[in-house]
This record gives sequence, C-alpha cells and structure tokens, in this order.
Amino acid sequence: MHRLVNNGMPRAKAPISNTVNADGHIYSVQIPRDPTTSLPSGEGHIQEQTHRVLRQLKKSMEAADGTLADVAQIVIYLVDSSDAPGMNEVYGQYFTQEPYPNRATVVVKELLGEGHLIEIVAHGHV
Repeated sequence: MHRLVNNGMPRAKAPISNTVNADGHIYSVQIPRDPTTSLPSGEGHIQEQTHRVLRQLKKSMEAADGTLADVAQIVIYLVDSSDAPGMNEVYGQYFTQEPYPNRATVVVKELLGEGHLIEIVAHGHV
C-alpha cells in the first residue's frame, strides 16, 4: 500500500500524485512548475528549471522524513541535449557526497507542460 507524501505542492488536476511512500520506498516525479502559479519556473533557462525540480525533490524527501542522501536513483528527461552541462552544474550542487544516486539522462522530443525543459523521476528509501 502506498500513501501520498504531502510536500506542500499544489495537487495536479490529473489523477497523479507527485510523491508517494510505499513502505519507506519514495517515488517522486518533479516538473519545473512554480508552486504558486503552476506555470513553468525559469522558462527557457535550464539552470533555473533544474534548481526548481531539485528544490522540490528535496522538499518531497524531507516531507517523507528523509533527505536527498536517501535518493538512490534518478532519471532526468531533457528536451535538448545541449542543456546537459547546465543541468549537471546545478545537479552537482545538490548531490555532493558519495554514494551518489545512480542516474540516467534521457533526451526526449518534448515534455508535457509548455516551456518545460526538464523532468525528473526519483526513487529513494527512508
């Protein structure tokens, strides 16, 4: 059985939970939307959008009684491969100690949500 992790973000209109806890296993998906307007944050700037999704992931892990150190795996979706260096620069500010989460970075044609340059899927355990 799993339960919603209340991270303070607005709920999606679709039947989606952005972070759930299943017996201590945390599953989270983050997009770069501003929590007050639900619009993309930092539109057109991969660094700002990366900060947004990782701040939201951090907040979600804390709401689940964990930290970013409890994240074991991340999948990052980018619309443009040329955004990888900017994303990596910001990513390294959030994950600073080994063992780092294992990670895959996937370039996709587009993401749902106008102006979204990045989306992350994270798995952790608390």
